[in-house]
Amino acid sequence: MSHVSHVSLKRPVLFALVLVLVWWRVPLAAATGTERLRTAIEEVVGKAKGDMGVAIKHLETGEELAIRGDQRFPMASTFKVPILVELFNQVDAGRIRLDEEVALAPEHLHLGSGALKDFIVPGVSLSIENLALLMMRISDNSATDYLLSRVGIENVNQRLKTLGATGISVDRNCQNLILGFMGFGAEKTRGLSYAEVEKMLNDYTPRPGELEEAAERASDDPRDTATPAAMAALLERIWKGEAARPESCRKMVDIMLECDTGRERIRGLLPAKLQVAHKTGSISGTVNDVGIVYLPGGRGHVVVAVLSKKFKDTQAAERVIAEIARYTYDYFLFTAPAATESVSVK
Repeated sequence: MSHVSHVSLKRPVLFALVLVLVWWRVPLAAATGTERLRTAIEEVVGKAKGDMGVAIKHLETGEELAIRGDQRFPMASTFKVPILVELFNQVDAGRIRLDEEVALAPEHLHLGSGALKDFIVPGVSLSIENLALLMMRISDNSATDYLLSRVGIENVNQRLKTLGATGISVDRNCQNLILGFMGFGAEKTRGLSYAEVEKMLNDYTPRPGELEEAAERASDDPRDTATPAAMAALLERIWKGEAARPESCRKMVDIMLECDTGRERIRGLLPAKLQVAHKTGSISGTVNDVGIVYLPGGRGHVVVAVLSKKFKDTQAAERVIAEIARYTYDYFLFTAPAATESVSVK
């Protein structure tokens, strides 16, 4: 569940012209409001060789659209956003301190992306805040699974219910999620160390097509899924300071602004210096990115939530996400009122 290199937009005017040409293909009677944007995005999504859902909302004006917005998709590492929300709620309640030091040891290592596995030795300590940064900035799975064990899966899901994000379900930690996509149940690795799990996987010889079949089944598993609409609504509540205390929501946004992964997704075709507070996710055919795009010139902020499954080409899926984000950026840059009053906690 880790990602790619930076691609900056070299031809914004040309891309904007392409968008205008797409809009002109819509019958004038139908080309009102976000219908022009919808047509452009539907065309891109329709050509994608995989399943994809999209939810978009301009936070200041409330203008929005969704394509398969209520369909469930695997979250992959985007499930770290709900974990972050519950973490900060427990910080607000005084149950966890951001400056609490955690003594890390080999038993804290789990499968997947991240940096902790490269330097954990007995005696190394990191604060809860630094673990949260690792979880969100580089999508570190070991940091994530430690934080999830601290806040509790049941508490994460209860928080989502309280916030009205009923289209999101967190059921497993990163390691068990990865094992599920490989066709291994959690019971096979219960009690094993990171080294023992790695050895078990390395020693296993799957029959031809077995891993692909497991990934296909996992893509349709209702566990650890979200709808684009629910993920967009959760991001909106963070932005408005409603997902936790306002100062905690500000901190969450600041953390997501530091995301280093998925530079070819939402950010792929946007101006290089544009701010995007986001979180990516990737696992066997799933290529996701959800975040808040900061429009220049006081044009406001736009939530873009793109979830997917059953893609065989990661780069092609990333390009679709980048085009969706660029069409969205151009549309609201041209149509949103300037100097829109912000509704955020920023």
